[in-house]
Amino acid sequence: MSDTVQVRSGLVRAVALFAAAQVVVLVVVGCVLAWLFRAPGDLSAVIAAGLVALGVQLLTFAIVRLAGREQVIAAWGLGVLVRFAVVALWALLLVPALGLSATPALISLVAFFFVSTVVEPLFLNI
Repeated sequence: MSDTVQVRSGLVRAVALFAAAQVVVLVVVGCVLAWLFRAPGDLSAVIAAGLVALGVQLLTFAIVRLAGREQVIAAWGLGVLVRFAVVALWALLLVPALGLSATPALISLVAFFFVSTVVEPLFLNI
């Protein structure tokens, strides 16, 4: 098996395990947020934020994994910048465009990012 195939299979395995863990984390955090935000429309804001967070987290995790051990801090820093940019775009453009409740949408996205970023290092060595 060539090195490229091994790297790809390792990346796919790590991203798949990370994705499964993220879904579990997002469901748990989403349930807590859905319990906190009970107004009409709040649940759709929490779900939309969870879907955005899942996509961004998978992308940034793949970037960190592809960067390798030598560049892990730089890649992680890039991931942080991507998350900040997504929060800004979410707040300024997407939440109003989608007609979501602003408070649950923003708090949910930031909470999802925080919790899933804390879990991320557990999967970097897989």
